[in-house]
Amino acid sequence: MQGFFRFGIFGLVLGWVLSSSARSAEDLPLVTSVAAQPLKAQVKRIVQALETVGEPLSAARQAELQRAFEDMDDGRAVETIQSVLDPLCLTGVNINPESRVKAQPGPAAKELVENGWRVFLVKVHNEAGVTAPLGVSSPNAAPLYKRSSGSPDPKVDISASDVQQRWLDLEVLTRQPLNPTLSGLELEYRIVSLYSRERGKREATLSFDVGQGTQDLGFRSETPILFECHPAVEVTLDVMDHDGQPTTAWFILRDREGRVYPARSRRLEPDFFFHDQVYRHHGENVLLPPGEYEVTYGRGPEYRILKTTIDVPETPKHHESFRLQRWIKLTDFGWYSGDHHVHAAGCAHYEAPTQGVTPEAMMRHILGEDLNVGCVLSWGPCWYHQKQYFEGDIHQLSTQEYLMRYDVEVSGFPSSHCGHLCLLRLKEDDYPGTERIEQWPSWDLPVLKWGKEQGGVVGFSHSGWGLKLPTDDLPNYNMPPFDGIGANEYVVDVVHDACHFISAVDTPSVWELNIWYHTLNCGYTCRISGETDFPCIYGEKVGLGRVYAKLDKNQPFNYDNWVLGVRDGRSYCGDGLSHLIDFRVNDLEVGQIGANQRSSVLEVKQGEKLRITAKTAALLDETPNEEIRRRPLDQKPYWHVERARIGGSRKVPVELIVNGYPVEKKEIVADGSVTDLQFDFTPERSSWIALRVFPSSHTNPIFVEVDGKPIRASRRSAEWCAKAVDVCWNAKKNQIRESERDDAKAAFDHARDEYRRIAQEALDD
Repeated sequence: MQGFFRFGIFGLVLGWVLSSSARSAEDLPLVTSVAAQPLKAQVKRIVQALETVGEPLSAARQAELQRAFEDMDDGRAVETIQSVLDPLCLTGVNINPESRVKAQPGPAAKELVENGWRVFLVKVHNEAGVTAPLGVSSPNAAPLYKRSSGSPDPKVDISASDVQQRWLDLEVLTRQPLNPTLSGLELEYRIVSLYSRERGKREATLSFDVGQGTQDLGFRSETPILFECHPAVEVTLDVMDHDGQPTTAWFILRDREGRVYPARSRRLEPDFFFHDQVYRHHGENVLLPPGEYEVTYGRGPEYRILKTTIDVPETPKHHESFRLQRWIKLTDFGWYSGDHHVHAAGCAHYEAPTQGVTPEAMMRHILGEDLNVGCVLSWGPCWYHQKQYFEGDIHQLSTQEYLMRYDVEVSGFPSSHCGHLCLLRLKEDDYPGTERIEQWPSWDLPVLKWGKEQGGVVGFSHSGWGLKLPTDDLPNYNMPPFDGIGANEYVVDVVHDACHFISAVDTPSVWELNIWYHTLNCGYTCRISGETDFPCIYGEKVGLGRVYAKLDKNQPFNYDNWVLGVRDGRSYCGDGLSHLIDFRVNDLEVGQIGANQRSSVLEVKQGEKLRITAKTAALLDETPNEEIRRRPLDQKPYWHVERARIGGSRKVPVELIVNGYPVEKKEIVADGSVTDLQFDFTPERSSWIALRVFPSSHTNPIFVEVDGKPIRASRRSAEWCAKAVDVCWNAKKNQIRESERDDAKAAFDHARDEYRRIAQEALDD
C-alpha cells in the first residue's frame, strides 16, 4: 500500500510535468480563462515599458499585438497575445489557488552580456488573484557589493568561493508605466532585468515569490537556468570637435534589434537611466558585445545630429572615431549659451531623490551639450544634501570655456505657491535667520529682495504654470487662474523692481509671453531668459531651453559677465535651433547702455525712422516633422523651430514685434546659414521693440522713448494687470502666513494702484 501511494504521488507529479510541457519542451501553458480587456491594457503597459528601457519589441511583434488589441474575439485575442509574448519569456510563474509559487524555464534565448543588462519577460499565471509584488532572487546575485563603488561591504563576511558564485544581478522592473504589484488578473506579464559580471557559460538559480512563505514545496519556486554570457568589447571612442580638437559628445548606440547600450535599466551616474544617450569624453569607452550598432551622436543644438554604423569585432578592445559637425558657433559672434535651471537631484528620475548625483555627473552633461554655463540649483527635497556644493562661485570642475555654478531654486519652500524662483549669483544661500526651509518667508517678494540685495540675479522659473489661457492669441486678454508655481506673483514683484527676469522655453510659450508682454506695455523692463528645468520638465537633455548672453570683445568670458548680461537683457532665449544675433535699433544694440545710463533705452524724436537690424539663422530638416507641428502649443516641446516652419518649405518667419504685436515679418531659409535682416519702422509713441521666431527664439526688448515720454503702450494691458493682481491675491493669500499677510497685502495693493495709475496715462492699443 505504501509503495502504491508513492507511485501514485509520482504519477501525479509526472502527469503535471507532462501536461505542462505538452505544447513543446519549453512552451509555457496556455491560459484561456483570463478577461481580454484588462489583459490588453496590461500588455500595452508592458510594450511601453520595454520601449522605455531601450528593449523595444520588433515591428512584426508590435503589429501582431496591435491586431490582437483590435480583435473583437476575446478568446482569439488572448491566445494571440500569448503566442507573441511567450517566446520572450525567461520563465513562467504559476501562483496556485493556495498562493504557492512555482516556476519553470521559458522559451526565451538564455543569453546575457558581460557588464551589461538584458531584459526578459516573465509570464505569471495568477490563479489566486494575488496583488502582492512579484519577487525574484538568486543565490548567484550579488547584494554583497555596493553598486556605487564596486567594493565589498565590510558588514558581509564573504569567501572567495562566494565571490565566484555571485556573478549575477537581477530585479523586477516596477517603475511607471508598470504597476509595482501584481494586478490580481489571472494572466499578466512582468519584466525582469539581469546583469552578468562574467563571460562564458554560467548557471543561475532564479527563485520567485509573492511574499514570505509563498514558495511552493520541493523547491518548485526555483528554476536553474544555464546562460551563455557573451563577452563585451572595450570600445574606445575618439571624439573630435569640428576643428579636430578632443571634446565631449552624446552617443546613442542601438543594436540590430533596436536595444540601447549601455542598457538603461540599471545605469549608474554619470549615465542616467532615463536617457537613451550616454556622454563620453575623448578617449573614454563603452562596453559592447560584438555586433553591428547604429550610432547617433551630437553635441547640443548648435551641432548637426549625425548617424553611422559600426561593427564591433570579437576582440578584447576596439577603437572608433567620431568627428562632430557644427552648423553655427555662437561664441564666434560673442554670444555664450546657458541654462540657469538644472537640477542634480530631487525629481523622480533619481533613485535617491534627497541626494541625487555628483557635480562630476552634471559637468559631464553640461560639456556634452556644449552649454557654456550650467546653473545647478538646489531645491526642497535635496536641499540639505546638495547645498554642500554651493560655493558662492563657479565650481572647481569648470573650465575656461564651460562654467558650472551651484545656486538655488526656491521650490519646496513656504513661498513656492507664489511661484518658484531662480536665485543666481548668490553669496549666501541661507535666508537670514533661518536654519530650516520651513523658516523661510511664505511669499516671494522678501526672498527676491534678499537675493537682489546681495548682488544676485533673480527671477521666476517655469513661468507659464498657473497662467493657462484658453486661446493662443498674443497679447491675450483672458485672465489666467494664477493657481500654479510659475510667474504668478511676478505681476506684483515687477512693480517693486524686485525681479530681473522671467523664464521661458520650458512651459507653453503663449502663457509665458503674455504676462511679460502686458508688463512691458506698462513700461516695466523685466527681461526674458531661457531654461530647461532639467530633469523635472524636460528630462531629455540639459540646455533644451537656453539663454544666449553677449559679451563685448574686451570682456573676458566669466560667470559674472555672463549672468549680468542676462540681468541687463543683453541676451535672447530659445531652443538653440534659431538665433537672433546682434539685434540693434539704430546704433543701440540690445543690452547696451543707452539714454540716461539705462540698459537698452533709446531716445528718439517724434517721426524719426528706426533702422532695425540683426543677424539671423535657423536649422530645419528638409522634411517637416509633422508629429511636432500638429501638436497644440500647450504640448511639449513648447518651443521648437519646427513649429515655426512655413508650410512645407524650409523657411521660418522673423517677426518685428512692437508693443506685443507683429508689425512686419521676413522669411529666412532655415538651412543653417546666417542672414542679415533689416526692418524700418517709425513709432508713433514710446514703444518696446523686439524680434522673434515664434515659438523658437525671442530677443529681449529695446525700449524706444519718443520725445522723452515713458512707455504707456496699452491701457488695456494696464487694466489687465490691475485685475490680475486681485486674481493672484485671492489665489494665494490663504497660503501666506498670517504674520506676513499684512505686508503682502500692502505690496499687492501698491501694485494694483500703480497699474491703475498707468492705465490713466496709457494710450489705447
